[in-house]
Amino acid sequence: MKRQYIYRFLCVILLMLPASCSEFLKEDPRDRLSEEEAYKTLADVYLNSVASLYTYVGGYSDSQGLQGTGRGVYDLNTFTTDEAIMPTRGGDWYDGGFWQGLFLHKWGTDNDAIQATWEYLYKVVNLCNKSLEKIDSFAETHSNAELPVYRAEVRAMRAMYYYYLMDLFGRVPLVLSSSTPMKEVVQKERKEIFEFVVKELQTVESLLAEERSNQPGDYYGRLTRPVIYFLLAKLALNAEIYTDNNWTDGIHPNGKSIYFEVDGNRLNSWQTTIAYCNKITVAGYQLEPQYERNFAVFNESSEENIFTIPMNKTMYTNQMQYLFRSRHYNHAKAYGLGGENGSSATIEILNTFGYGTNDVDPRFDKCYFAGIVYDLKGNVVALDNGIVLEYFPWKVLLDVSNTPYEKTAGARMKKYEVDVTATKDGKLMENDIVLFRYADVLLMKSEAKVRNGENGDAELNEVRYRVGASAREATLENLLAERQLELAWEGWRRQDLIRFGQFTRAYSSRPQLPNEQNGYTTVFPIPEKIIGMNPLLIQNAGY
Repeated sequence: MKRQYIYRFLCVILLMLPASCSEFLKEDPRDRLSEEEAYKTLADVYLNSVASLYTYVGGYSDSQGLQGTGRGVYDLNTFTTDEAIMPTRGGDWYDGGFWQGLFLHKWGTDNDAIQATWEYLYKVVNLCNKSLEKIDSFAETHSNAELPVYRAEVRAMRAMYYYYLMDLFGRVPLVLSSSTPMKEVVQKERKEIFEFVVKELQTVESLLAEERSNQPGDYYGRLTRPVIYFLLAKLALNAEIYTDNNWTDGIHPNGKSIYFEVDGNRLNSWQTTIAYCNKITVAGYQLEPQYERNFAVFNESSEENIFTIPMNKTMYTNQMQYLFRSRHYNHAKAYGLGGENGSSATIEILNTFGYGTNDVDPRFDKCYFAGIVYDLKGNVVALDNGIVLEYFPWKVLLDVSNTPYEKTAGARMKKYEVDVTATKDGKLMENDIVLFRYADVLLMKSEAKVRNGENGDAELNEVRYRVGASAREATLENLLAERQLELAWEGWRRQDLIRFGQFTRAYSSRPQLPNEQNGYTTVFPIPEKIIGMNPLLIQNAGY
């Protein structure tokens, strides 16, 4: 009886298809208990209303999790940009035109991955709504001091997921109750969602712990105060985009005229970004002396990582597919792991890194496999015919079928250290997936300074000096390039290109779509099946 109630509730409220409702029930541990049992004690309330939400930050199937899986948030933010490409390789990686469509910005309103990503994000939002109601219900008969803190953590989680919804879809429904009838689900302007997220995060930040989220302990993988500071810095840095309700008219707000209240001070967008970046510095975060340490096996000791997805072969089901799907089959086999011979760097990225020149950025070899491939003992890896396996970065195209480089075109992902003990073809590994880190904080601060008419050289070059790169002047052009050099494969490229006005431009293998210069592809369409469930929803311009 209780299971039937939850099923009906989710299918009506979650803005999801019936099929995804069923899948969601399988993932929800609470449907195995009666609600009386699930929320009987304070410990039960924490476990089932707060801790259980974190099982959704990572994922093990398509479109689930903020990173680690395919066809979800990460792919929409990465394979739609000049950073990464999934070349069609004969019979591999065409997938009905899906990957070409992402790269070319030819995604329709019926795109399954876009719909599944919408459903995933709203699934977590509505779980948060349900959790808040359960905490409030428990508080009616209990006065535990922990309850306001539990509420704050859940509100922070919900706000973070609305941040992703706003970033990807622009104008979305703001649903704050698990009992809202479908007919009352109303779409809000992007600016209103933005203001809601900022207010929520600012309201709860003081109630959250100051501890590091990336290191083992009571707060491992949780939303602590520095994570909130990072999100607020991102929100302020992108305020010109997020407060623009009409992103296709060519007119954008000015960050110097958008104001926030921070610790009793009225600051513009750029000053606000700087203020929250400074809070993270004061909290003790710093660059790791070795760049690669942030992505190592057992990287929990990093002094730089701020928010990660915990990975453990036996404790968690979170998966990391990016290395797996990038390496050639024989390359992966040489590690004792699996590979799918897919994702590669683009021509634009090779140029940004200076690949093939005397001034190649030191991070290229930390982020990409290129040239002859070796196993972990230094032995050359060969193809099945005995020829040495060699990646050819400059030969990458959208379709390399029937070329000599069909299986070897493109530089491949190398950012995370290989975990030779990984299971499930290497997807269940011990390297925590990095979502937020301090190098990004320094680059955000440098950019905010430049946009505010100040000098951002110190922060930019602190990042560059760490890897042995020479100094550069902090200009917007150099900062966009530096964000690519430092944050390659980390899922920020789409947001960065939009903020710098570069997302819709033409580049190698990708012509600009008709009318795309107006910016309509900077947000994804509202999935047509979602609109079919709620005719009050209005499709984004251009779709």
